[in-house]
Order: sequence, then structure tokens, then C-alpha cells
Amino acid sequence: MAEAYIVGAVRTPVGNKKGGLSTVHPADLAAHTLKALIERTGVDPAAVEDVIMGCVMQVGPQSLDIARTAWLSAGLPENVPGVTIDRQCGSSQQAIHFAAQGVMSGTQDLVVAAGVESMSVVPMGSSVMMALEKGMPFPYGEGWGERYGKQEISQFRGAELMAEKWGFSREELDAYSAESHARAERAIEEGRFEREIAPLNGVAKDEGVRPGTSVETLAGLKTLREGGVIHAGNSSQISNGSAAVLIASEAAVKAHGLTPRARVHTLSVVGSDPVYMLTGPIPATEKALSRGNLKIDDIDVFECNEAFAPVPMAWARETGASLEKTNPNGGAIALGHPLGATGAILMTKLLHELERSGGRYGLQTMCEGGGQSNATIIERL
Repeated sequence: MAEAYIVGAVRTPVGNKKGGLSTVHPADLAAHTLKALIERTGVDPAAVEDVIMGCVMQVGPQSLDIARTAWLSAGLPENVPGVTIDRQCGSSQQAIHFAAQGVMSGTQDLVVAAGVESMSVVPMGSSVMMALEKGMPFPYGEGWGERYGKQEISQFRGAELMAEKWGFSREELDAYSAESHARAERAIEEGRFEREIAPLNGVAKDEGVRPGTSVETLAGLKTLREGGVIHAGNSSQISNGSAAVLIASEAAVKAHGLTPRARVHTLSVVGSDPVYMLTGPIPATEKALSRGNLKIDDIDVFECNEAFAPVPMAWARETGASLEKTNPNGGAIALGHPLGATGAILMTKLLHELERSGGRYGLQTMCEGGGQSNATIIERL
């Protein structure tokens, strides 16, 4: 099987709900990182064979195949096609998988994997609301009801169920969340993100970090459910952003004078309990390690998306992953989670952190709607 190499990765800053990126059209948001990727790698954009872009709320300004409209909005060659995919929060991580698989199969040599989401312009749940307005019991039909009953299915309930199953107290969740902010604050102060960010609209730094966040300050926040432990402070933030990754074959590397920065080592994707919804990173990680013939201790850096604090906490407990090596520069609780963009953002962060720290292997995983999860292992070169 042919090797797939990561030769470039760039992201926007992650903007908060009312921040500097909140009024940028999603197509322009994605176009910005596509242009930056081409400029930074120096590749001939006409040689790109496809643009695969993750986006969750594909309605309104994010509809009509935003992968294609973003590429054209960036002023890039018309001969390059684009396709937009939805694997919920893992959409752009799946885009990376599809791009790598195209190269590994030998059917493609140069593919862009990207992601975008403007949760300010297209609010979370927009696609669901459109269906509900037409009287459709979306997204769960009769067959679903026969299988799972009429119980609530939501990420918020899933987070509460995880906290209960693994016995995490609110104080433990809040302590994890405060540490996420502290790590992100340190990373920004030390300039760790500067190489990977393409500033946009006057924004050069991630906007979500709240300096000085502590267990005490989080204790004052109201939980989403009475008697629950999940609240805004131990959940990911509503955000806006985009990222793009260039995947190349060995032939493309030679033909275009590119520099491989990492190779895609192992890919996995799994389904998991859709009621708990958020537990998928556990079996996805186990599957990736098994397929890659690696152990958890072989991994130098982990990125496990902080959709809610119980997710990485339960994942680490079950897999044996070190929380010290997980999200070392903060996660989505501090930096934000622009849904369809997050997978590519995490990969960009993972690559740059491996380069900064000198680590060899990095593993990325995230929970996804419907009870799914991707896991990706890369090897720094």
C-alpha cells in the first residue's frame, strides 16, 4: 500500500460566538485556510485532485457543497472539484481519512482535507429545526423508535450519562476544565500556535481562552439540567473556524518538491452506543492501536476532543492514556469547537505539537453524533 504524507496544515484562529470571525461568510472562512495552505506549501493548486471538506450544518450559507464554493471563493483553479461530508463532529477528521485513503489506494496523489463551521452564522441545530418546521419527526423515524424507544437522544444527556457511569463529580470535571484553560493560556503566551495559524479579519489568536479560570470561578455556573454536573464551563464552546491539510503521495512529493512532515500511520472509525453517544473514542483508539501494532505508551501526544469534560476523562481511564500527554495545549473547553472544522484543527495542532516537542507518534480521536468516532495515528518525519 502506498504511503500518505501530510505536507501542510494550517488553521484560522478559533473565534468565539460574538468575536472577530462571527460575521465572516463560511465560504470565505474556509477559503482563507485553503489559500494559506497553497501559499505555505508552494504546491501548484491546479494539481490538487479533490477538496474534501467537513461541515455539519449544511444549510443556508454552508449549503450547496461548501467545499466547492470555498475553493472557488479562494480564487483557485476551476478544474479542482470539491465534496462536503458530514460525520458530525468528526467530519473533517473523516475528510483526512478519505484523503489519505485516496492516496494510499493509488487512485490520487494530491488531496486537500479541510473543515469549516461558522456557528455564529449557521447556529447548531439549524438543519434539525428546518425539518421540525415541516412537521417531520426528525431525525428519528419509526424504525429508530422501535429500536431505542422515545428516550431523549442528545449530546447533553450523553455527557451526563458518562459522568454518572464513570463516577465523575462536578468538582473533578471543573478541575479538568480549568486545566484546559491554563494549558491554552500558556500555549498562547509561549507562541505555540503562531506557526499553525493564518490570521483573519484582524484576529491572530484563539478567542475562547478565559485567563484565570479556576474551579472556584466555574462553581458559580448553572448546570444545564437540574441536579446535573454539566454546564457551559465544562463543555466545548460555540465557535467559528476552519482548517486545511494537504495529503500527498510519494510521487506528488517528488514531482512538486514538497516536504513530508508526517505520514498517516493508521486510520480507524467505529460505531458506538448512540444513547451514550460520546463513548466512541474508547473503541476507536483501541482499534487504531491494534491495527497499527502500537501500545498506548508508544504515543507521544494525544488530541482527544473536549466536547465535554467527561469524554477525555473516561477515554483516558479506559485506554490508559496519559492525561499529561492529552491536549497539552488545551482543548475545546478552552479553545472552542467549530463542529465540522474541529477534526482538521486538531490534526493541525497535533502535527505542530509533535514538531515542537520532538515526539514521534500522535493520536487524534473525537466523539461524534449518532455514537461514532474516528481515530488517526500519525508519525512525525
